[in-house]
Amino acid sequence: MREDLSVPPTLERLRRHLVGLRMPRALEMLDHMMRQIERGEVGALEALEALLAEELTLRESRRIKAALQMARLGTIKTLSAFDFAFQPSLDRHRILALAQLDFITRHEVVHLLGPPGTGKSHLAIALGVEAVRAGHSVYFATLADIVASLGRAEREGSLRERIRFLCRASLLIVDEIGYLPISSGSGNLFFQLVNARYERGAMILTSNRGFAEWGEVFGDPVVATALLDRLLHHAVVVSIEGSSYRLRQHADLVPESLRPAAATLAQAPPRRRGRPPKPRGADPSNG
Repeated sequence: MREDLSVPPTLERLRRHLVGLRMPRALEMLDHMMRQIERGEVGALEALEALLAEELTLRESRRIKAALQMARLGTIKTLSAFDFAFQPSLDRHRILALAQLDFITRHEVVHLLGPPGTGKSHLAIALGVEAVRAGHSVYFATLADIVASLGRAEREGSLRERIRFLCRASLLIVDEIGYLPISSGSGNLFFQLVNARYERGAMILTSNRGFAEWGEVFGDPVVATALLDRLLHHAVVVSIEGSSYRLRQHADLVPESLRPAAATLAQAPPRRRGRPPKPRGADPSNG
């Protein structure tokens, strides 16, 4: 193919450089920026900065998209889309403070507690999205999915590798604690994961059950106490009281008897003196 003699050699070489550097957005914008330079609308340095900014924006968008897919967040939720006015018990400033993500660098656990439909999962996912945008690795799953994967890994002899995988993310979000019953064996597997992440990685947990009910949730009060011993040591507890966030536009259709009553969900069971006994299978060196 004959080279277009009307194109300055320097411009043609610049195009080839952009192709070689895999900068498609900058290549796409090059002719437009050259015309702006020729008309005196921008200087050469301004044009260069604009090209690089366009390319950086594209790459950041691709990074975020890929990271959100790896995080398995499902339907993307944002804090800007959350109706704080509908949940007056929720301190908006406290949630926005969490969105600064200091709890991730401090390896803390955020508990979002409240009746079904009050926006716990929305807030957890939204904080996960903020973490992804800030460059943190995130992984999202329901408790049922996590214990199922841990149980499968245990049967296949790969439990240690699965726990190691779930410890890679800077932020692990565990949704729907208390919605489905968990056997004591599954509770013990979850404890091993929590123990592995303790003071090493941040977590967000959502639950419709108060801490005092976790013995019932996990099928064993000893396992529940051991979990809470670690999950409440470096913790932020956010309790949400009120009606279903998802049904807010149809609240008049929900029978009064089915509307959740306000309750204190953050009540923890009495702490025993000293550290609780280790659940079966726990590594005593990780206490």
